[in-house]
Amino acid sequence: MKTDTIFYRLFQTFPSIFFELINHPPEEAATYQFASVEIKQLAFRIDGVFLPSLETAHQPIYFLEVQFQPDPKFYSRFFAEIFLYLDKTELKNDWRGVVVYPTRSIEPAETKRYQEILDSGRVSRIYLDELGNATQPSIGVETVKLVIEPEASAGIRARELIDQVRQEIIDEKAKQELIQLIETILVYKLPNKSREEIEQMLGLSELKQTRVYQEAKLEGKLEGKLEGKLEGKLETVPYLLSLGASVEQIAEALGLDLESVRQAAQQQQSSD
Repeated sequence: MKTDTIFYRLFQTFPSIFFELINHPPEEAATYQFASVEIKQLAFRIDGVFLPSLETAHQPIYFLEVQFQPDPKFYSRFFAEIFLYLDKTELKNDWRGVVVYPTRSIEPAETKRYQEILDSGRVSRIYLDELGNATQPSIGVETVKLVIEPEASAGIRARELIDQVRQEIIDEKAKQELIQLIETILVYKLPNKSREEIEQMLGLSELKQTRVYQEAKLEGKLEGKLEGKLEGKLETVPYLLSLGASVEQIAEALGLDLESVRQAAQQQQSSD
């Protein structure tokens, strides 16, 4: 399951969910921009950063990492990226790190070198399987938890979430985007089922025929290229970028790795 792509898409589309996860008011998202940042001198990129707006320069920068695979060197890389970014930029803001794990068992066992930083309050570690069941659960947080829902119950839970979205989300565009994200999570969780089977499971067949849903999709002229060969897919990258899609979203939509999409984007910039 492409968990990194799912999470970065989720936080870019609904940044308020990130602030709910760290127990901050979701309204705080209005003063932040979620982005991928690059240090050009080093050809170095951090995929998940919440940058405060200029009007709120007193707020911290949040460095986000989604870690679903064991990596004994994770913290050395994570903190190296943070301090390199702080060193190479002119920003004076304080910083916080946020790591999302599916469970504590994925976190590196050896943390002695970094214990003072981990204990300082600068780093929040979120274990999805330990997120409590609130009396009035947030749709956003419950969508995040769907990522680790057992396959046997994932379809039922996704259907419940979609029903909740339909009832509680008023804005039509936000409603369709969140439903698409829930569907995408289920597609990756249930690889042996076709998209048509998942649509039927979630009761989305009729919904996808509505005008509002159709308008929320990318323009139809891309559909042929999305199914094409690698060269054809890479040709669509500049166009998708011009529509405002992120590198992560494009990689997921085209079934490409992040590095291929980044190279295609850089080549386009060079030619411009």
